[in-house]
Amino acid sequence: MSAHAPDDLDDLTPDQPDPLARERAHLAASRSALRAMREDVQALDIRDVTANWVNAAVLEAQIADRIKALADLSHTPLFFGRLDYLHPVGAAEAEGAEGERFYIGRRHVHDHDGDPMVIDWRAPASQPFYRASKKDPLDVGLRRRFGYTAGDITAYEDEHLSDPTETALSSKLLQAEIERPRVGPMRDIVATIQPEQDEIVRSGLGGTVCVQGGPGTGKTAVGLHRVAYLLYAHRERLARTGTLIIGPNASFLHYIEQVLPALGELDVKQATVDDLVASVDVRGTDPAPAAVIKGDARMADVLRRAVRSHVTPPTEPVVVVRGSRRWRVPAYELEEMVEQLLARDMRYGAAREALPQRIAHAVLVRMEEAGEAPDDRVQDAVARNPAVKAAVKAIWPPVEPTKLVLRLLSDAEFLAAHAEGVLTPDEQKTILWAKPVRSVKSAKWSAADAVLIDEADDLIARTHSLGHVVLDEAQDLSPMQYRAVGRRCSTGSATVLGDLAQGTTPWATASWTDALRHLGKTDAVVEELTAGFRVPREVIAYASRLLPSIAPGLAEVASVRESPGSLSVRPVAAGLDAAVVAACVESLAHEGSTGLIAADARIPALREALTAAGLPYLSPGEETTADARLTLVPASLAKGLEYDYVVLDEPAAVVDGEPDERTGLRRLYVALTRAVSGLIVLHATGLPGELSL
Repeated sequence: MSAHAPDDLDDLTPDQPDPLARERAHLAASRSALRAMREDVQALDIRDVTANWVNAAVLEAQIADRIKALADLSHTPLFFGRLDYLHPVGAAEAEGAEGERFYIGRRHVHDHDGDPMVIDWRAPASQPFYRASKKDPLDVGLRRRFGYTAGDITAYEDEHLSDPTETALSSKLLQAEIERPRVGPMRDIVATIQPEQDEIVRSGLGGTVCVQGGPGTGKTAVGLHRVAYLLYAHRERLARTGTLIIGPNASFLHYIEQVLPALGELDVKQATVDDLVASVDVRGTDPAPAAVIKGDARMADVLRRAVRSHVTPPTEPVVVVRGSRRWRVPAYELEEMVEQLLARDMRYGAAREALPQRIAHAVLVRMEEAGEAPDDRVQDAVARNPAVKAAVKAIWPPVEPTKLVLRLLSDAEFLAAHAEGVLTPDEQKTILWAKPVRSVKSAKWSAADAVLIDEADDLIARTHSLGHVVLDEAQDLSPMQYRAVGRRCSTGSATVLGDLAQGTTPWATASWTDALRHLGKTDAVVEELTAGFRVPREVIAYASRLLPSIAPGLAEVASVRESPGSLSVRPVAAGLDAAVVAACVESLAHEGSTGLIAADARIPALREALTAAGLPYLSPGEETTADARLTLVPASLAKGLEYDYVVLDEPAAVVDGEPDERTGLRRLYVALTRAVSGLIVLHATGLPGELSL
């Protein structure tokens, strides 16, 4: 591998132009071509091609989206690599023909003749950029990586994959891109995708993939780039069915929200699980024992029983009067209809809609036997007959999901009747509200209650399914939350991302097998990423001391980045707050972002200390800039975020802030692994035993 910079161009000869200048010229030409593509779209006149104002509005929206997707982000490299093939791509039969050259970038760019100037990283021709190697060059003679500063090419690096005399070395530009300081939201990783990551990114739409990945393995980025790839490969299908990214909280979603737009994908929605099930105003919280039971998959059986209990076997016949004739459907026949519908296990609402049609059909049979010739319009009219409607209301009354859950949680007898053999009496007492609630609006619903209501709603009417769902930080979901997500992709697929060692809820999943069963995706493929690219080796090794206590048997992340001096563990005899402020100042002396992570209970004191020291800070979710690079992060919100430098305040307080030691140690593991370049740990009290040096 050979690297080249402006002062190190050893392949120049008097008659050979500057290769770096040629690449810069291609970049300028590509930007010009992209600008022309955008201008062509802006110049489109749709006045004579739309039939009505509705079509015009739809087309205008599509054009606006296309214009946004073609925006040239000056700070983002338009291409980051080049492939020189030995033979024409897709034309192996043309023996002796010169190979093609492709520039690999974030989106497709073509010139005025339609010839490609930049190939989308998702295209088949780009795949060897990520997968080709000395052992398997995939017909690539040369792979070139580019180094950028402020959007301009400043260096390049070549790998001659088909040259047996060249030694394979690690890429300095690749390493530099991985270690580039982080200011602002999360960036895409199209220039640094590794072969094992690329395999997951390009997996097909039809299957669900679960990615277990420790800190710094890039699992979130892999999930986002898989969405971008699927939208490229299956755009029409996903445009019809929809795509959704689910994250743990709003701060996390804000952090990742610019990744897909940077890749030209603007139509992917984001939400938390709480957003998905937000049918009531959540104003209450559950004690951990109650939340665990409400999140247990057994609650689905309780709800199903409660919903079906509203069906009452008929005891009276239905008599339909039409003109001078009376048509009678006896009670035993009605009972057979009800039993058949129950046996089919249809959703409650669908069965309720089917019952009047079945009664009407029975009436039509009698009409035909009497010599009449009724048609479908007559059947619909009979189904709407007052006698039929009254019978359906009595046999199969409507059920309102919120009122059903309200009754379950406030009526001990009703809960006992439907939880018998499912929940123990003590478990029933645990989830019952202590005080009766007068109405749905006055109830202080919890997040777990909202999930129960969502389950009940699906038992009555089918939840709309999307084409693909990405579920990040999935290890923290309860079984009932998995079911809520699974309903949103029941006819589609999913990408499930998480780390069992970072499960910090009382109901955190114990295994991906259990999680995928609750999600309804038992055939999912589970992949494990164990190579770390973000967290320095010294830092991840220190944090991994906790693994035997928090996730026995889970593989330790093997970081590819060795960074001597990246870890500093400092005892503080007195003045912890002042020491923390000093450590923040020390970290801010470096380029990039700094995160001050502390137990939630310590945040007010640290807020005062930073303010007194005149040190401005941001809250999680606020975007860092060159002038505001310090973020004060409660440990409960640190998951999924990363900073160039992290100052961790009082590890013991992070552990003590959780209801049990294992959850506390997992929370600490998360906090310890947010740093990309350096970590300073400050403690005035003793460290947890696993971390004692």
